[in-house]
Amino acid sequence: LTGEIDAVAKTDGDPLMSGTIVTAGRGLYVAESVGATAYANRIAAEAKIFTRTSSEIRRSIDSLLKYITWAIVIATPLQLWSQFHLNDTGSWRDATIRATAGLVGLVPEGLVLLTTLAFLTAAVQLTRQQVLVQELPAVEGLARVSVICLDKTGTLTTGHILFEHLEILNMFDDAAVRVALGLIASDPAANGTLSTIASAVPVTSEWKTTASIPFDSSRKWQAVQFEDHGTWVFGAPDILLSTDHEISKQVLALADSGRRVLLLCHTPSPISGASLPTNLEPAAYAVLKEEVRADAAETLAYFAAQGVGVKIISGDNPATVAAIARSIGIDVRTPIDARTLGTKPVELVNAITSGSVFGRVSPEQKRSFVQALQLQGEVVAMTGDGVNDALALKHADIGIAMDNGASATKAVAQIILLDGQFSHLPNVVAEGRRVIGNVERVSNLFVAKNVMSFVAILSAALISRPFPLLPRHLTLLSTITIGIPAFVLALGPNTQRYQSGFMRRVLSFAIPAGAVAGLTVVIADFVAHQSWGVAKEISCSVVNTDNFVANTECWRVGSGATLAVLIVFFWILILLARPLRAWKLALVSTMVGLGAFAYTVPFAREFFNFNLPLGLMIESSLIGLGGIGVIEIFRRFIPAK
Repeated sequence: LTGEIDAVAKTDGDPLMSGTIVTAGRGLYVAESVGATAYANRIAAEAKIFTRTSSEIRRSIDSLLKYITWAIVIATPLQLWSQFHLNDTGSWRDATIRATAGLVGLVPEGLVLLTTLAFLTAAVQLTRQQVLVQELPAVEGLARVSVICLDKTGTLTTGHILFEHLEILNMFDDAAVRVALGLIASDPAANGTLSTIASAVPVTSEWKTTASIPFDSSRKWQAVQFEDHGTWVFGAPDILLSTDHEISKQVLALADSGRRVLLLCHTPSPISGASLPTNLEPAAYAVLKEEVRADAAETLAYFAAQGVGVKIISGDNPATVAAIARSIGIDVRTPIDARTLGTKPVELVNAITSGSVFGRVSPEQKRSFVQALQLQGEVVAMTGDGVNDALALKHADIGIAMDNGASATKAVAQIILLDGQFSHLPNVVAEGRRVIGNVERVSNLFVAKNVMSFVAILSAALISRPFPLLPRHLTLLSTITIGIPAFVLALGPNTQRYQSGFMRRVLSFAIPAGAVAGLTVVIADFVAHQSWGVAKEISCSVVNTDNFVANTECWRVGSGATLAVLIVFFWILILLARPLRAWKLALVSTMVGLGAFAYTVPFAREFFNFNLPLGLMIESSLIGLGGIGVIEIFRRFIPAK
């Protein structure tokens, strides 16, 4: 359960996990834990605990909806009271329509839908790139990551062993060495390492075997005695040679570079029992290395450029892990053996902060490393493919698994790389940035409209005026300045880097902008009423009656207020659409064109109750432009952080 392919020697009394593969030797064991108490089942049980992916957008949208709900609770009785109280004509229909218009504007219709749609579209896009998103907020999560933790085997490396070269020593005959090594490696019970050597050094001649000692993980060597060709021993150099031997120094240098070296020795001495033959003379050594993913270096360089910290956490030898990390461009300080560290997150904070490469890490320690980083305020992503990575992936903010990994690991991961290509992760980051940036734009539009309605309700009540807009006016406003633009912007490209403070930025923009828009509505309504208005006793919501003159004059009042707030919201749309590209300019121009259509085409004017003489158009436009000026003053002197 270290996640590595190296055999681990066991001695009397050592714990033995269920599912362990015995590579050599025999022994007896006592079952101490079965069923749910077994180690593997305890890992699986913890991995099955349901948790939701952390999402700043989801938390912020939930908070916004709570605030808006409280605003509706406050505004509803005030709006109902003011509209019925000011209704001197006695028409409940007129009061109901105007009360409804104000309250409808407080509902952020489409905000949750467009947020979900933005996540869903990103997930579909990533699926086409062989990235399976198992939880929609994970798209956002990887764009927020500040530290990414990587397992070595199966993540940085493919898990395959590559044969690099065979070095012949001490003037040994090349053909004889290759025959001996080929025969040893062709053992039917050979492990993955020997199978790799067997493919690179095929058997070219048959020698008769007279005695053999199979490989044993506790011995770390095996021996074969051939008739007329002496005894050949193959295994770990540090077991077969003394540490001060010249060959041992060469082997140590190769090991420091991340290579795995196995030594082949020859001796005329016969095999005796199971002891290591004497008089060994080095004949050759085979150099192997783990296959590093071709896209690992480029992907990690991308994360480094984005300011994301990289930590390598592996169950393998620290020196080997460090060598591979260096080969792909990671700045490695002194590699740390995790066996010298504690197991609790608080005990690992200093180590994980100062170190970048950790070896001999247990599954529990991997989880604790992730939790230690989270204690430091980091947003952590964890990649892995083995069962030993499941706990860490479960507790990470974003878990990333390979499709060829263990089923338990894939079950807890939020993102699965279906083709195992590490290079897809920058695409996930790009999609996350697009979602975060676009949802922020959409949220600004919706919240600004909600604030506008709330301010208009309060202001109209304070100055004892009916609510300025009819429901159909708000429908036009919501459609051409919020609904359609929000849909397009939510799905458009966006490469802006993630910055924390989603909620703070939305409120710091939407509240001033919405408040200005709300005051613009009330001011435009008041001015229009003073200049073009009618007596209070005429119902301005009841249209298509015989009193055409009165209705026409009432239409003028609503026309001016709607035009003023449309101008303000078109400016808000332009601000949120920046930087302006051709498609954004086309979007804004189209929406302005629709607004002009509603004011100029006869059947549209009649539907929206618009009647806008030139004088009222100029007054309303100036009020709208004044609102834009106030917004710009806020932006210049009170910038959003």
